[in-house]
Amino acid sequence: MIAEIGQLALILALLMAAVQGIIPLIGAHRGTPAWMATAHTAVGGQFLFLVIAYIALTYAFITHDFSVAYVANHSNSELPLMYRISGVWGGHEGSLLLWALMLCGWSLAVSWLSKGLPTDMAARTVAVMGLVSVGILSFTLFTSNPFETLFPVPADGRDLNPLLQDPGLVIHPPMLYMGYVGLAVPFAIAVAALIGGRLDAAWARWTRPWATVAWAFLGAGIALGSWWAYYTLGWGGWWFWDPVENASLMPWLAATALIHSLIVTEKRGAFRTWTVLLAIMAFCLSLLGTFLVRSGVLVSVHAFATDPARGVYILALLLVVTGASFALYAWRAPNVHSHAEFQPVSREGGLLANNIIWMVALAAVLLGTLYPLLLDALNMGKISVGPPYFNAVFAPLMLPLIFLVGLGPLLRWKSASAREISLRFWHTLLAALAVGVVFPLAMMGSTSLMITLGVGLAVWIILASGRDLYSRLRQRGTPLTTLRKLPASYWGMTTSHLGFAILVIGITLLMAFEQERDVRMGLGQSHELGGYTYELRDVYNVAGPNWDALEAHVHVTRNGEPVTDLYPQRRVYRVQTQPMAQASYQSRFTRDIFVALGEPMSGNTWSLRLYHNPFQMWLWIGATLIVLGGFIAAADRRYRVFSRRRATEPASQRIDNAGGMADQEAAPRPAQRSPSA
Repeated sequence: MIAEIGQLALILALLMAAVQGIIPLIGAHRGTPAWMATAHTAVGGQFLFLVIAYIALTYAFITHDFSVAYVANHSNSELPLMYRISGVWGGHEGSLLLWALMLCGWSLAVSWLSKGLPTDMAARTVAVMGLVSVGILSFTLFTSNPFETLFPVPADGRDLNPLLQDPGLVIHPPMLYMGYVGLAVPFAIAVAALIGGRLDAAWARWTRPWATVAWAFLGAGIALGSWWAYYTLGWGGWWFWDPVENASLMPWLAATALIHSLIVTEKRGAFRTWTVLLAIMAFCLSLLGTFLVRSGVLVSVHAFATDPARGVYILALLLVVTGASFALYAWRAPNVHSHAEFQPVSREGGLLANNIIWMVALAAVLLGTLYPLLLDALNMGKISVGPPYFNAVFAPLMLPLIFLVGLGPLLRWKSASAREISLRFWHTLLAALAVGVVFPLAMMGSTSLMITLGVGLAVWIILASGRDLYSRLRQRGTPLTTLRKLPASYWGMTTSHLGFAILVIGITLLMAFEQERDVRMGLGQSHELGGYTYELRDVYNVAGPNWDALEAHVHVTRNGEPVTDLYPQRRVYRVQTQPMAQASYQSRFTRDIFVALGEPMSGNTWSLRLYHNPFQMWLWIGATLIVLGGFIAAADRRYRVFSRRRATEPASQRIDNAGGMADQEAAPRPAQRSPSA
């Protein structure tokens, strides 16, 4: 019965998505308010039915309803409740249902929060998202139905993949999907603006908070995935340039360029067509990531096992969305007129250089990810593009980017004097590079040119941000009053840039000084790594709710003083009998010590892998601050004030006399003053 309820709810959700995608578009074209208003009703109905379907599938997991094929394939009567609930998105079909639910949730949020947008703009935006929902729900119903039933009903399920029986499953995929799907909002606003002929500063301001929130969610998902991979032995450490990792990184890189480009479009009316292109590109790259994960073309710990029909459907959806949106862009973009002028040395110039570097980095990742697949598809042989390529490409790109991140906020809009900038800030840069020499020497005992540049330029971001804040405090009255008046967008930018600097320092020192050693140890024996001594004291059997394990007790000391006790395990899950290494580690501000238990060996000895990872925690701190900064920036209340007021402007301001899209570059009125970048 539960399967039938879920199936019916999915069908009704698809019908509502079709109404949401078609009727409001026609209404906006005809100027019929009643038809445009159906967007809000349809998205509410679709969300209701998707919630019913999702609850039905979750209930089937919780109650061990193995008559549902998806439950039988991804659950078991011994599976803990936490993994039964998160197992809903642990496989292909259920994760697609979550994808569809989140997409509809974003659509509902846009519908609720778009009261300040012109009616036709809001209707087109929600309608475009409805058309995307039609594609996803059709794919779910016709090729990946989570409510297919089995007969006869099996006595028990096959269990969830042991690799996924981890707390990381509970938080990583939902965050990642929120980012993937959230990029549909700036995409939909961009398409709606192209259709309606409204690419002005108002469009950029409507788009900016949505793009920033989606970017923050996607960044959180990537960071959580990196943390999960870090403590799960065999997944390549915190980042291994796995093709599916790259599939999530590419839309994040595009979204990073987008949120910086939106600043220029909002403030100065420049980069309009480029900003629209980035909004389209970011979501298309999200769909590309979906294709790579679910088509079966990749062999990865992240990939879902799928049949060819699913890959063909996703490829068709990707081609339709990409082809239609780029065709619309090619048709409408030439009509966009912008007369914003700026000098190369200016805030606009810095953000343009920022965008170029992000796009070159994106192109490098895209090439390294797709090139082996293209060669294989053309029967031209198999090659592997791994970390050496990506590391060699990324390091030279990141150095000028890090410098620009610190310099950008110090530049004026329109034009700035290169001589004045160099005279004002050369000593700040010199001090940062000095720290880049001293800090690694003091903490690690050695340095190199790349370490000095990496750490020094990261410190440059911190010092430059401090200088910028100090100058604002001096110019605007009492410090406390100024701090209160600084907009959330400024604090968000500063927080994210600080996080980026900390992340760069962590990555630089970790990659330069990390140590790893595979050892063979018997009881009472010890090995030294990174100044720490690891002694194997005991190995014994333990049991969990659905697994049995061999657990080691490793005592760690430094200079004879106790540091910690680590308890790595080697688990065997009872249903799938798949062995899993469960590492144990201690994380501190300047280092992680990490032990993984391997196979038993002859002579009552065991294989262990020891790691000493300096400044690993700085990666997690930096990533957290980057994400937090995104959410802070998106919370700037002046976006909402602007939308309500801007929507009252006459429609005649949208299109110029030549029939092109109007140039709204005129300085905004005081009540509409743009948030600081």
